[in-house]
This record gives sequence, structure tokens and C-alpha cells, in this order.
Amino acid sequence: MTNTQEPQNINISSVATAVDAVASAAADLKLYDTASHAVSNFTPIKPGQVGMYVCGATVQSSPHIGHIRAAVAFDVVRRWFERLGYKVTFVRNVTDIDDKILDKAAAAGQQWWERAYIYEREFTEAYNTLGVEPPTYEPRATGHMIDMIDLIKQIIDNGHGYVVTDENGNPTGNVYFDVASWPHYGELTHQKQTAVADAASEVADAMGPSVDNAGNDKYNPVDPADMSEDKHDPRDFALWKAPKDSDPLDARWNTPFGTGRPGWHIECSAMSHRYLKDMFDIHGGGLDLRFPHHENEMAQTRAAGYDSAARWMHSAWVTAKGEKMSKSLGNGLSVPTVLAENSAWVVRYALGSVQYRSMLEWSDQTLTEAQSAYDRVSNFIERAGAAVGGQPPREEITSISADDLPADFVAAMNDDINVSGASAAIFTAIRSGNTLLSKLADRVDSDVAKAEVRAVLVNVRAMLDTLGLDPLAEPWVSEGAAGGAGSGADSAEHTALDRLVSEQLEERAEARKAKDFARADAIRDALGAAGITIEDTPQGPTWTLK
Repeated sequence: MTNTQEPQNINISSVATAVDAVASAAADLKLYDTASHAVSNFTPIKPGQVGMYVCGATVQSSPHIGHIRAAVAFDVVRRWFERLGYKVTFVRNVTDIDDKILDKAAAAGQQWWERAYIYEREFTEAYNTLGVEPPTYEPRATGHMIDMIDLIKQIIDNGHGYVVTDENGNPTGNVYFDVASWPHYGELTHQKQTAVADAASEVADAMGPSVDNAGNDKYNPVDPADMSEDKHDPRDFALWKAPKDSDPLDARWNTPFGTGRPGWHIECSAMSHRYLKDMFDIHGGGLDLRFPHHENEMAQTRAAGYDSAARWMHSAWVTAKGEKMSKSLGNGLSVPTVLAENSAWVVRYALGSVQYRSMLEWSDQTLTEAQSAYDRVSNFIERAGAAVGGQPPREEITSISADDLPADFVAAMNDDINVSGASAAIFTAIRSGNTLLSKLADRVDSDVAKAEVRAVLVNVRAMLDTLGLDPLAEPWVSEGAAGGAGSGADSAEHTALDRLVSEQLEERAEARKAKDFARADAIRDALGAAGITIEDTPQGPTWTLK
């Protein structure tokens, strides 16, 4: 079938400008593709532009840390594209109607749309609190019924869907995708080769649901509509489904194939096509969506006559003692609960501390390490800013091109968004900056020395900003440096630590004055064992976290 596209007014000069704005580092970007099981060079479909669609929340209940991990992971991917100079169109949908929303709303005595909106706002608040950039578009499923109905019509007309009728030949409202008619079904998850690209892929294949692992799946319960005996093939899945007797009247839509509501998968095909047209660069989502959701989505989109995403990316799970974090398994940690005990900056750092394809084990240790990272970051930024006479403005930080960032940071980010390597590059720069600060007073060329410190400061903040973690950016600034409990150089924790260390430094100074060097060295060694580095300067000793 030939795709019908809307005429486009292509301005050659604007295309040239977009290409010119892209950093040369973009040529080395490599990303993983779930369908090919390989890391390969990224080339945008449209020069200078990137189109991304990421599956958002099903707003049935409050968000937990497992939900937000995917949002943070793809926020970092998006930010790297932007740092590379691409213009990014980022679409994240909201599923505001499904069986769970209807059932839970009824049990709670709520209207279904009321419940959906309450929890949609909770998700939005969680995204904003954790510094996730707002999407370019955030469409709701219920706002795109016409798009879904039209797409289903095309699938049926192309011979890849069928309407279930009653004994009188009338449409029942149930429409199924005819998997047997689509020979490409399974291309996203059913890998024929036995080799995989790396260990992360192997783990994802073992833990992530796929067509190879058919059967009862505790992470993706089967849609009751897909259990119907009216299906021609067990693999067929619902495009549209007749309402249950308990469904409210305002949760039903009239269509040529009967009254009902959409199946689980059709909404994303309709909305990605609406906002990104035909083939777009990246479709993202959590690993648990790989099958059946994304496999079915890819099949129905292409069966309707449209290209699907050029590349599929999946973020791994947050685990607790090796088990996927989810409400259904009873081990979910709500976002408000975690934020009540940790700053938002710390929680975001913890969620983004490993590469998006790696499982993230959530524990107190994870948060402790994130808090330590914040202390090191904020300590350097505060000291460096004071040394150079003030902080560089945000406009300067955001204008830094990827080409101007440290090579080890760029290499890590270009290596399939390796945030662990990128974080290591940040702390390498901080160590270098701390060394420059300790020698600043001894430098005869003080203006040159300050310029060197400032250059490191700008790079550190720009690298942090690429990960959504510049402490002097929103939302951290409005919330008090890092937001929430335990944050910022003026937080209770930092103030207490500074007081304790200062007392130790005063005692060390008294020991040195009394020529009790053994005592002075013992104090220094004890602080070092606690993770605190002492620098003796002409202005007196200073301390930093290692």
C-alpha cells in the first residue's frame, strides 16, 4: 500500500541551519536497537531533527519509583540529543482509560475520568519535581478516539483485522488483529539468532517478556478481551473491544464495528502517527512493554500502511532484591514516600546512576551513594564559584555544545548513553578543579588560574545539566539547591558536617601549633578514612568530600 502523506513545505535554508547547529560529536553517537540486538550509529531521518515517542503512564494509581525510572532514563537521552544540537520533538502519551482505571474507579466510588485526572496530575508533579523536561506533546488516549477508529478501519481494509459479529451478523464491538495475515509479526522481540550484543541484552531477554517466552506473565497480565474464543488465532489481539456490563455509559464510543473502547495497543500507534507522522527516529518505553505492547504496536502500525519507529529502545527495571518493582507485586515505593526522606536531586541521581539498559537495584545504599555524590558536587560548585567571583549564568551553561565538553564525557554519552562513564568523567573534572582551587593562592598568574577554575566549573555544570542535575538549574534552585530534605550547601546535614569537620580542623591546628604532629596526622587520617580530603592553603585548611 502506498502511504499518503500531507504535502510539506521544506525550507532549504532552515534545513541547512538545523544541520549546521548539530555538533560534530553527533557523528559518533551509537545507540542500541531492541529489534536488531545491536548497537549502531544513529542517523536521524530528518537532518538536524529527532522524533521520539515514549510510552507514558497508565494513570490508575500513584506513581512509584519504578515508573519514574523510565521517565528519567529517556529524559537523559533527550537531553543528550539537545546537547548535540538536535531539535527534538518528544511525545509522551497518557493512557487515561483501561480496565484497571474503570475497575478501581468503580471500587472507590469515583468517575473513571476523575480518577485518571487525579493520578495524571500526580505523575506530572513527580516528573516536574525530579527535573524531567515537559514533553513537546502529551496526548491523552481519550482525545484521539477518531484517530484510533480511522487506523482500525485501515487495518481492516488492508486485510489484517476482522470484526466479530453476532448470530445475526451485527458487529459486536470486538475487532481483532489477524496475526497470521502479517508475516512480519515477531520481528521486534522474536530473535532468530542465538548471539546477543552484550550482557545487558542477555539479562533483558531473560527477564523481559517476549513472544519467545509465551505463557503466564506476572508483569503483563493478559487483557481479558484477548482471551476470547471469538479469535481466529491465539496470537490475535484486540484492536477494539465491546464494553463490559459494568462499564459506564460514558466509557463507550460508537464505531462502524460496534460500541466499545480501544484495545491496549492501538492508542500508541494512533498518537505516534498523529504527532510524528510516518517513520520517526525512536520509540521508547520500559522493558516490560517490549511484549506484547510494542510488538503489537509495531505490527498494527505497519499493517495500517505506515512505517513504524526506526529504532526501539527499552529501559530496564528498578529492582528490589532482584525482583521488578511494581505495585502488583507489592514492593513499589511511592514517589512521595521516597522524597520525604531524600532530596529530589538525590533521587534523580539515584534513578539515573546506571545506563538505561541496566537493571537498577534500589536500596538505602543507592540513596546514600547519591547523597555523597551531591555533597561532592555542591561543595565544588560552591567553592569554585566563590573563587572566581560568582557563578556562570545559566545561559552560558546551556549554550555549551557537546563539542566543547570533556572528551571522556562525550565518549561515554555517545556509547549508548553510558551514564556511569559520564558520571566518572564529571568527578574526574571535579577532582581536577579541587586541585586547581588548592593551588590558586600560590599562583602568580592569578587571573589565568581563576580562568582555569572557571572553565572547569562551566564544564562540570554543563555535564551535570546534560544529565538534568545542574544544582543551579530548575527545579533544584526553586526548591533550595537540590530540593527537599538533606539538600544544598545550607542544608542541615551539610551544616552539621561542616561544623564537625571545622572542629576537627581547629583541633588539628592546635596540635600542629604545639608541635604534636602525631596528633595532627591522626586527625587528618581519621578524616580521610571518613571520606574527607584536607587541603592546607595560605588562607587556612579547606575540606572536600572525596
